[in-house]
Amino acid sequence: MTTDRTDKTQTAEEKAHNRTQRPQGKVFRQFIGEDWGERPPGPKRMEVADYTPARHETLSKLFPGERLIIPAGDLKVRSNDTDYRFRAHSAFSHLSGLGGEDEPGAVLVFNPVDEGHEVTLYFHPRAPRSSEEFYADSRHGEFWVGARLSAEEMETATGIKVAHIDEMKDAISKDLGEVQIRVMPQSDQAVEALVAELREQSGLTEGAAQADARLAEATSEMRLTKDEFEIAEMQKAIDVTAAGFDEMIRALPRAKEHWRGERVLEGVFHAKAREEGNGLGYETIAAAGNNANTLHWITNDGQVRDGELILIDAGAEVDSLYTADITRTLPISGKFTETQREVYDAVLEACERCLEVAQSKVQFKDIHAAAMEVIAKHLERWGILPVSAEESLKPENQYHRRWMPHGTSHHLGLDVHDCAQAKRELYQDSYLEPGMIFTIEPGLYFRADDLKIPERFRGIGVRIEDDILVTDDGAIRMSESIPRTAADVEQWMADIWKENS
Repeated sequence: MTTDRTDKTQTAEEKAHNRTQRPQGKVFRQFIGEDWGERPPGPKRMEVADYTPARHETLSKLFPGERLIIPAGDLKVRSNDTDYRFRAHSAFSHLSGLGGEDEPGAVLVFNPVDEGHEVTLYFHPRAPRSSEEFYADSRHGEFWVGARLSAEEMETATGIKVAHIDEMKDAISKDLGEVQIRVMPQSDQAVEALVAELREQSGLTEGAAQADARLAEATSEMRLTKDEFEIAEMQKAIDVTAAGFDEMIRALPRAKEHWRGERVLEGVFHAKAREEGNGLGYETIAAAGNNANTLHWITNDGQVRDGELILIDAGAEVDSLYTADITRTLPISGKFTETQREVYDAVLEACERCLEVAQSKVQFKDIHAAAMEVIAKHLERWGILPVSAEESLKPENQYHRRWMPHGTSHHLGLDVHDCAQAKRELYQDSYLEPGMIFTIEPGLYFRADDLKIPERFRGIGVRIEDDILVTDDGAIRMSESIPRTAADVEQWMADIWKENS
């Protein structure tokens, strides 16, 4: 038996409307576009708009006469027609000043003019209420996603010249062949594909990947030192994170009663980060007991038991997208055991030594070296090292790294591991400069199944992490308000629980 099929094969876009009954016709369109009140006043100029021109100038000087394309990135589908929350590419956010969940699909273009560049923000501005987009476009329509900024409002807010995203292709195509073009790699597949097509047409494919990688490197290196706006935003992120730690301590009694107590604490911190900021800077680690010895434990499905420690590594991202990165190791009962405190104090001593070293104009890698000296000393004292601390610290040995395999410090800012594309000579081999923000986070990880350590240490994992700012007068802990000595941690927990009783 055959069936005569007269229906056409639908495109994926057409299929997306199979479940909808969207109103059609001129009558409805006219009716829905009528009788709307005046819009509220538009945004004022953002504070960050006073800082972006200097950032533009820095990048412009690195690539004279070249066209630079820096996309925000686009939405990613989570489950059919729902998307993950949008978070712009960090280079775009740094150079545009836009944070939060602003402007998926936008693109910042540096177009060479005279001695520098003209910077234009291409985006999708708000459509009038009389348009079909107003009620029918689930991506941009005001009924679906709220009122977008007009072109005039976006220019006021950012201080940057703006244009409609539909004009971007013609703008970046102009004079290709005479003008070199670079696009931020791994930012927006559609924009990168467009640039690849234009390069092919203009004979600019040779060395393209290296050219784009250099753009990523340069925008990363620009963030190695922070301006006043960035430092203030980092302090906000740290303050929100501190409040989140208070909430987790407050929730510890409830977590102990839950079969997945680690996840209780994760959820409590996420709520505070979302209430007071944009959300999480990275997935929270809430690692109780032996789970603390898995460095990136984000499953957070373990129980929280008295007598054990819980290592919490968490950071709130504020609306400007700057994030904190703090770790505290807490005694779940409120009191450290003798052995737990011994390990904790060894890690704390490494923290103190790192900050002491950072007071001088040392190389960034010297901070890690300082931590390792302290860690190796204690491992030798406990009889754990097979050689002396001095022998272990030699590059060809490094026995102590079995119990601390990660680095001690990384730069921090828009990304939790900020400036990661920077050249080594400007990162690990660079000297500390005012405006740098980085972490100090030594640890000791004694896995429960590690037969090279005394039994009393097994299952204990400790990390202490603070966020550090280099000033003209030396390095300071921006997270100073978050208790960190063993005695202060115990008092902190007791005070919060007393408030709740």
